[in-house]
This record gives sequence, structure tokens and C-alpha cells, in this order.
Amino acid sequence: MEEPVSRDWRDRSGRVPVPGGARPGSPCPGSIPGQPPVRSPGPCSTGAHRQVTAEQLRARGNALFQAGDHGAALAAYTEALSLSDAASERAVLHRNRAACYLKLEDYIKAEADATKAIEADGRDVKALFRRSQALQQLGRLDQAVSDLQRCVSLEPRNKAFQEALRALGSSMQEKMKAMSCTDSKVEQMFQILLDLDEKDADKKQKAAQNLIVLAREEAGAEKIFQSDGVRLLMQLLDTAKADLMLAALRTLVGLCSGHRSRTTAILAELGAPRLAAVLGVEHEQVSLAACNLLHVMFDSLKEGLQKDFRGKEDALVLDSSRDLKLLIKHLLELLVLEGASAHGRDNALNLLIKVVPRKSPKETNNSLSLWVIDQGLKKILEVGSTVCGSLGSLPVTENTRMSTSVLLSKLYEDLKCDAERENFHHLCEDYVRSWFEGHELLGKLRAIQTVSCLLQGPSDAGNRVLELEGIMDSVLSLCASVCEAHQLVAVEALIHAADKAKRASFITANGVNLLKEIYKHSERDSIRIRALVGLCKLGSAGGTDFSMKQFAEGSTMKLAKQCRKWLCNEAIDAGTRRWAVEGLAYLTFDADVKEEFVEDKAAMQAMFHLAKSEDRSVLYAVASTLVNCTNSYDHEEPDPQMLELAKYAKQHIPEQHPKDKPEFVKRRVRKLLTAGVVSALACMVKSENPALTSSCRELISRVFLALVEEAEDRGGVVAQGGGKALIPLSLEGTEVGQTKAAQALAKITITSNPEMAFPGERIYEVVRPLVSLLHLQRTGLENFEGLMALTNLAGISERLRQKILKERAVPMIEGYMFEEHELIRLAATECMCNMAMSKEVKAGMDWGLCWVAGPPHPHPIPPLSPVQVQEMFLAEGSDRLKLMVLYSGEEDEKLRRAASGTLAMLTALHPPICKRIPQVTVHWLEILQALLLSPSAELQHRGAVVVMNMMAAAREVAEQLIASEMLEILSVLAKDKDKPRVAQAAQEGLAHAVAYGLIKPNPGHA
Repeated sequence: MEEPVSRDWRDRSGRVPVPGGARPGSPCPGSIPGQPPVRSPGPCSTGAHRQVTAEQLRARGNALFQAGDHGAALAAYTEALSLSDAASERAVLHRNRAACYLKLEDYIKAEADATKAIEADGRDVKALFRRSQALQQLGRLDQAVSDLQRCVSLEPRNKAFQEALRALGSSMQEKMKAMSCTDSKVEQMFQILLDLDEKDADKKQKAAQNLIVLAREEAGAEKIFQSDGVRLLMQLLDTAKADLMLAALRTLVGLCSGHRSRTTAILAELGAPRLAAVLGVEHEQVSLAACNLLHVMFDSLKEGLQKDFRGKEDALVLDSSRDLKLLIKHLLELLVLEGASAHGRDNALNLLIKVVPRKSPKETNNSLSLWVIDQGLKKILEVGSTVCGSLGSLPVTENTRMSTSVLLSKLYEDLKCDAERENFHHLCEDYVRSWFEGHELLGKLRAIQTVSCLLQGPSDAGNRVLELEGIMDSVLSLCASVCEAHQLVAVEALIHAADKAKRASFITANGVNLLKEIYKHSERDSIRIRALVGLCKLGSAGGTDFSMKQFAEGSTMKLAKQCRKWLCNEAIDAGTRRWAVEGLAYLTFDADVKEEFVEDKAAMQAMFHLAKSEDRSVLYAVASTLVNCTNSYDHEEPDPQMLELAKYAKQHIPEQHPKDKPEFVKRRVRKLLTAGVVSALACMVKSENPALTSSCRELISRVFLALVEEAEDRGGVVAQGGGKALIPLSLEGTEVGQTKAAQALAKITITSNPEMAFPGERIYEVVRPLVSLLHLQRTGLENFEGLMALTNLAGISERLRQKILKERAVPMIEGYMFEEHELIRLAATECMCNMAMSKEVKAGMDWGLCWVAGPPHPHPIPPLSPVQVQEMFLAEGSDRLKLMVLYSGEEDEKLRRAASGTLAMLTALHPPICKRIPQVTVHWLEILQALLLSPSAELQHRGAVVVMNMMAAAREVAEQLIASEMLEILSVLAKDKDKPRVAQAAQEGLAHAVAYGLIKPNPGHA
């Protein structure tokens, strides 16, 4: 059997296409341009059955290839290979598979298969031609030319080969010209930057910018790398000039991004010590750029190559764990290096937070965290124990201790078993003892400072250390010190120690009077404000329980007033004013304090200003204060029976403050919105500081959800950037925080125009959070709001529907159509109605859209196409279609409208559904007649369209309809001039009946 050959092998663009196109007359994979057809070998006398089977598979592959089904053709050829032993036949099959891979754009495998065919027969011009095409796509033009030259030498009269060789030669010349031009430009840029006599600053800046832009493209990055660029960039770093160092660092970012082998080579040439030294320089922008470069290098080393590269990049790259540990080792050493800058130390801490702990608990390997704990925990604690102003203290910023606490917390959370945690505790205890015992006063201060750092991070470890003998006594005694620095350390430790109820009761008994004395008699505001925060924390030990008051009546209000006074005093430094927010975070458990705070516009503005400042350690305190003011914390209504039992047993019963009732909360939310809380929250979310922890994100999500509770407030929230800020909150952080943010997005999507609330590409980012609300672990309200929001998105565009399909939402939507709760069932049906649409239906028929004001699925579900969504209703044993028909006959008009709209769309898109409707229920005819006789014009229109589609689908269905009262109903509706859309659908339905010869045309009706 011969393979067909097409002489018309060049398309209009002049490009040489892959042989074997799907159009009529295109060649099969066994043929090439200008080459006679190849006959299949006949069956041999031995093994004939096996030969015939392989031949049949090959023939099937040829047919599939010609039909354009390249994936199926590839499978047929592969199966034939497994059945074939003959070398000549295997060569043909490899050659044909190469053609399939070319069509599928898998050029590496195309080259491999063509090579196998060539190894069997070095004169196989078909295989040579295909390999040249694959090599051309892989960018290996010199090898592609060699194969084409071989083809021409074997068949010198083949014009197709000659023309392909000329085209490829021209392409190579253009590329060589461009490369030589790029080479000269790269060399010229480096000359300008390294020329010490060059005084033109603009010229140098332009050269630097061009180098950075060139490095962002893979071809440009490789050209810089191959042109000895790393050595030249190293020279720029050694100039110690900030602008040249920035240019070098940003260019190196382009070279390392997504390319493991280049990153390994660059790290070997630059050296980890040099990179760590640049990170620790005084120039803040240079240090930040070095931090960004190191982060990119970490990502490249951990993730490996993102794309397939050939040539040099194919060389074996050794396990990158050695390079990772080398970089981390130097970062840890930088932490305790006295010559390192304060912001360089902060950047090193931030890098360790990002790259050391596991990204997800699903990752099983926490060896990097264990290695850092063993090798560097004492170095991290050295930073956390730094006492500012003391002899030999390390340079730090106001964010350093918070970053250290976050790193310690992340490392502790990354531990998987008790033995690992116990090791962490022992190392912390040994470090504290080493300072506390035998180092006089400075040692005790360092030990207490370490305890504070641990209490702010892994509090379990902090509490363990706090229980060491003498620690608590030293804290209390140092609170009375005459030295301000000593008092600061002790009072802060006392504040952090009061977090636990057990510890708070001890401090209430032993430290309250001391804190009061400090607050009343200290002459330093920095000391007084910290003592005040300690009192605030102890005074709020009852939480929101109105009946539990730690202090005398009015004392809490006085403390809050003083906090607001200090907060508004701009003469006090921001670091001290931050403590005023800390105090309010505790005192705002009291509803009276909340009411006074929202009335003090100056205090709110001052707090929002702090939230936007560079001191990010205030974020958690601001978020906590706002959660308290909006009552967005979790609170469950107590069981009445349990209340009665508690009263009988004379147990304490929590009481709600009268000013925490919904009307008060609503008023407080409005005042916060007026004061500009949304812009402050949006600014907080933008922060990439370690202070924006997962728990802090959760608090911000809670506040946003409270702010959008009322529909009339949602437009203002979106206008001030709330919608944009909610998207990252819904994708990162704790599960609770992500759910709260997703619910806030759903509320906005339900009542606002999604295209205006989330303009451009942002609207597609909203889909995933909304789909997460459909998981079974979510509450009924979250399910309902997620469905309504998705209904509105599905009604906007086909692309959005495709996005919802890809997020595997359809099976979940379908599941909720069987929900007992009426509103959830309605929302799911309306959502499915919009999901069943297509461009053709939307453009051709206007029956109106439905528009309404967690953990992964246990069984992974592949994304569905729109055709698959429609075919779900035809699956054997499925009740989906029956459900839609029955819902169309329900009493609830909204449910009927959604279900009948879905039927209208499905019957238009998928005619086999029309034949199935009479089979799903005996009441189908009755339901359709009820739709047509409904007083609602929308229901009549939907019913008329369904009947029209059923008439058009099959004569036997039309006979069933005409044999009933449907003929009379359609005849009446076809004459209804008040409802033109209904009349038109009825007329078209009757026209189909006339075409089938079931009824005679009405001469009097146009």
C-alpha cells in the first residue's frame, strides 16, 4: 500500500511546513516533498501474524495522521514499534513518529526519533529532512544545515531540498548578523561602564539600562554569559560605585532567572563570600538589589531549569543542595558580622525566612530547616538578643527583632516531630544559660532580650526558657532599674510574658504594682508607654467578656485615652508610638474603648499613618485593633441548655457588652471607612516584610469581610483599592484567612459589576478564590455566596466560563443542585444555567442571563470543555437532565427560570438532549405546557425555545409534541403580538412541524 504524496508542500508564508498536514492532499508521515512513495513491505513467511498486526497499526497511524489526529497517530506508531522486530520497519515507524512529534511541537523527541531512523539507514532522506526541521526549531541551525546538505547531496535534483537549504542559509546569515551586532553592543556597553575616564553620566546610565534589558531575554542573557560577561560584571561590583553595582546586580538577576546551570556557574565565579559582602554594604539600594539576586539564585537552584535547553546547558548539573547550603552558611555568618549594615542584616533575615522553611506542609523534606537550626540557630539568637546601645552590640533597625522572631517561628513550625522540637528547645535553653550564668548584668540583659524575641516568635520555646531558674526574678528586678536601657529590656519582656493566662495571673499578682509605679513616676516617655502597654495587656485579660474586669471601673478608659494621646503626639518617635497601638490592640476588647477610639478621628488617622510607614512591626497591632473595632473575630452563640447548666453549677457565664450589638458595630465600620481604613489596609497588604505573617494576613482578611458586610459600602471599598488587595489575601496565608478574603470577594462580585470591580486580567484571578468557597468544608453561607458570585462571572464571557471550567468547579456546582437548602439549590441551578452557554447561543438568542444580586477536592477532577459540560447531561445513569426538567416545574419562579434557561441553552447546543427529555420523566410534557402557559413572559420564552429546539431535533419528538395540546398552545402564542420573542419561537416550532408534514401550513398566517 503506497503512501500519498503532495507536491504542494510550501505554504503561502514561504515557511517549510512539517510533512503530513491535515488538509486534503497533504502527505502522510511516510512521505516527504519531491520523493516517490514508499511501499509497505509484504508479510514474511515467518511471524506473518505479528508483521500484519504492526502493518495494520502503521496504516491506522497513517490514516489518523492524514485526518489531523497526530496524538492518536503517535500512539498507533508507538504500539506498532512494540510489535515490530524488523530493523527496516522500525526505522520507518521512528521516521513517522518524528513527523508526529513535529506536528505536536515536541522537537526534542522529533530529533531523537529521526536520529534512530538515520542510524538504521544513513541515506534516509526523509528522516534527515525531518531532523533538520526539528534542529531548526531547537535553534541548532548549523546542524540543521548539515542535514539539509546531506539531503541535497543524496538527491541533487530535488528542488524542495535546495529551496529549504537556501531559506535556512538566509536565516542563519540574518541570525549571525544580529548576533555579531549583539556581540559588539555587549562589548560596547561594558567598555562604557568600565571606562573610568567616561564622564557622561547619561551615557553610562543608558548603557547600564540596555545591559539590564538585554539580560531579561534568554538569548541576550546567554550572549552576555558567553561573552565573558560574568567576569566583567564582577569588575563592576568591585568598583564600589553604587550605580555600577546596581547595574551589575540587576543584570545578574536576568542571567540567573530560571536557569540552574548558569546560576551554578555564576555562583562558582563570583563566590558566596563576595555576594554576602555586597548584601551587607551600607548603601540600602545596593543591599536590596543583592538580596533580590540571591533570592533569584535560590529559586533557580531549588527549582532547576524551567525550560528545555540544549548544548552547554545539557551538561550534568550536580545536586544543588551543596550550593544552597553554602549560600545559607554565608548568610548566617553575615548575621553576626559586626561590619555588616543594619539593613543588610534585615535583608539576610528576610532571605532566610523565604528560602529555608518548606513552602507547604505537603513537602516532606525539612532537612534545610534542620541544618539551619543545627548550624545557625545560635547566630540567629545572637541577633535577637542584641541590646541596642550596649557595648559590642550589632547594628539593627526597628524591624530586626521582629524579623528574627518570625524566622525563629518559621523554623519551629517547620519541625515535624517531638524529637526535633526538643532539640530546638535545648539549643535555646543552652544559649540563654550561656548568657545568664557568668556574664554579670550585660549577660542577664542579653538573656532576657532573647526571651522576649522567643516569646514574640515560637512562644512555646519562649515559655520554656522563661521558666528557667532566676529569669522571671531578674525581669521583675530590672524593671526597677535606674538605667533606661535596662528598664526597656525588662518591661518589654514582662509585656510579652503576659500573653498566657497562667503567666498573666502571676504577673498580675507580682508585677502590676511595679508597672503602675513605673508608669506614674518614670520621667521617660519610652519607659512609661511600655509600662502602660503592660497594664493594658493585663487589663484586657478578660477579652470581650463584659463581666470580667481586671481593673477598677474607668481605669481601662484612662489607659486608652493615654494611648491615643501618645499615638497622636508626632514629637515622639514612630518606634515609641508603635507601643501605643500595641496598647490599643489589647484595650479595644472593651466596647467602650472601641466607641471612643472611632470617635477620635485624629487617633485613627495617626494609626493609619503608622501602618503605612516603614516600621512594619506595627502591622499586627493595627490589624488586631481593627479586628476588635469591627467585631470580626470568631464568636459562637452559646447553647441555651449549656447556659442553664452553667447557671445551675454556678459557673462563670461570659456576657456581651451592650455596645457590641450589631447596630453599634455597623456604625463603627462606617466611621472607619470614612477615616480611610481601606487605603491603610491595602498599603499593609503590599508590604513584603516578614511582619506580614500568615496570622496578620488573616486578621486583615477578617477586617475586609466586616467592611463589605453591607452592600452599600462595597463600592467605596473597591474604589479605594480593597478589591485588588483581597486577591493576594485569598491566595496566601492561613486557610481561615484565605476563606474570609474569598468570601469578601464573593460579596463584592455579587452586588457590583465584576468587570468594573476587577478590571482587566484581574477578573480572572478572582475565579480560583470563589471556587474555593464551594468545597464541602465551607459553611452553607460561603457555598451560597460563592455560587452567586460565579453565576455573575459565568454570565460575562466565554473566557471566564473556560476559567471556571479549568478550576474544576462544574462537578461541585452540579452537586449543590441536589442540596436540600432551597437558596443553595437555586444558586447552583442559576450558575449551571450560565455555564451551559456558548458564544453562538449568546449571540443568537436573547432569553437573558441569570444575574443575582479549602482543601483540594478529595478526588482530582480533570478540567471539562464546554462540550463535555453539555455531554454530562447525556451520560448513562445520570439524573442531571431529569433534575433540570423537574426544576422547570417547581413552584419557585427563580428556580424555574434558571432551570428552564439551562434547558433552552442545552437543547440549542446539543440536539441529542432534545431526544432524551421525553425519556427522563413522564411529566415532561406537562412541565413544558406549564412553562408556555405561565404568566411570566420570561418563562414563556424559555419554554417556547425548548419546544422549538425539540421540534427541530427529531421528527419523532415533534410528533409527540404535536399529538398533545402543545399544537393549540403554540398556535395561540404564535399570534401574540405583545410578546414578539415568544411568538417568534412558537412560529419557528410550528414551521418545523410543517416541514415534517405533521401539520398543514396556515394560509392566513404570515
